[in-house]
Amino acid sequence: MEPTKTETQYFFERTRSAFLWTRLLNIPFWAIFNTLVIILYKDLHATPLQITVLVALKPVAALFSPYWSTLINKRPDRLVANLIWANILKFLPFLCFPWIHNNWVFVLSFGFFMIFARGVIPAWMEIIKRNIGGTARERTFAFGSLVDYIGSAILPLGFGWILDDYDQSWRWIFFATAFIGIVSTLFLYRIPITHSIKAESEPRVQFGWSQIVKPWRESWELLKSRPDFARFQIGFMFGGAGLMIYQTTLPYFYVDVLDLSYTKILLAITVCKAIGYAVSTPAWVRAFDKVNIFTFCSVVTLTAAVFPLLLLSSVSFIGFLYLAYIIFGVMQAGSELGWHMSGPTFAKEEDSSVFSGTNVLTVGIRGCIAPALGTLIYMSTNSIVVMLTASFLCLIACERMRHYAKNTQAFKPEVA
Repeated sequence: MEPTKTETQYFFERTRSAFLWTRLLNIPFWAIFNTLVIILYKDLHATPLQITVLVALKPVAALFSPYWSTLINKRPDRLVANLIWANILKFLPFLCFPWIHNNWVFVLSFGFFMIFARGVIPAWMEIIKRNIGGTARERTFAFGSLVDYIGSAILPLGFGWILDDYDQSWRWIFFATAFIGIVSTLFLYRIPITHSIKAESEPRVQFGWSQIVKPWRESWELLKSRPDFARFQIGFMFGGAGLMIYQTTLPYFYVDVLDLSYTKILLAITVCKAIGYAVSTPAWVRAFDKVNIFTFCSVVTLTAAVFPLLLLSSVSFIGFLYLAYIIFGVMQAGSELGWHMSGPTFAKEEDSSVFSGTNVLTVGIRGCIAPALGTLIYMSTNSIVVMLTASFLCLIACERMRHYAKNTQAFKPEVA
């Protein structure tokens, strides 16, 4: 039996409330989490290997995330529990930061968090798909991301001042913000799931080879049966590689080349990025409702190609650094909307968790290659070559997306 209009509104309101509140309470943690690579290099003098591994773990964690998300494939009864446990587990290691003095523990904690942060994406997208209809899905997701960025624009300035003036203060900031993140779990219990949808009965199996290859097999079968989605992955592979390839060089660029304080770094990578994100989000949402998803992503990747060029220009004039991150915020607003909503968009009436899980898996594949390649290019040449390579890869992605837009059926979100 389908839910009534009143029930549909109830599902929508409770789901939107949980989604927004958890994102709001996670903002303090994200504000300090994104500076961990800078902290490792500036305060703890991490080696190039440790920097490379930490940067790579952010996408590589996606290779392990599907083993968490595959638990909810065609099992709507597990969706909420999947979110709850992941939200608790991902913050636990950071409660120990005041007493840890090994750089590798910090690096592994970073990867552990990213496994669960990416692992819950399919569950969140499937819950939003089931409980929020029409264009309200994109609006809810975009507004949640906007809340993230506005909050991330306010907190880091205070964090930057504390980090500059109080040695080792970042340890207790991680502890406090991780605790707040765990508290946000209370809102996840409020999420309802449509009772008319029953879980498929599957025999219980012991974890073994079949379970290890299951996410890969499901993704491969999906890509073979849906060439349109496979084309989307190819285009995003080039664009994502372009965005990843310069990440390992940024700590050296900020500290050794530009000689920036924590406050200036956070002003650029959080405040300026948040301005770009906030200003452009409404336009991205309107565009997503009207155009082919390939056309949408071609504009995103074209914007991504501009960022490395502006970053290089900041060597001669620091104002270009702040402009670069405003442009990056504009790009990321479109990228997150296109990437996260591609699963529900391509799935239509099908279960979207496999589509979203495939997105996560391909991020991991990129992460195995791009950060290490960026480090090798940097050590062999310089940051200019790395940035130009990144821009070139994003331009290839733009061209591929434009080409696919002309040769693939237009997929658009449902209209409310």
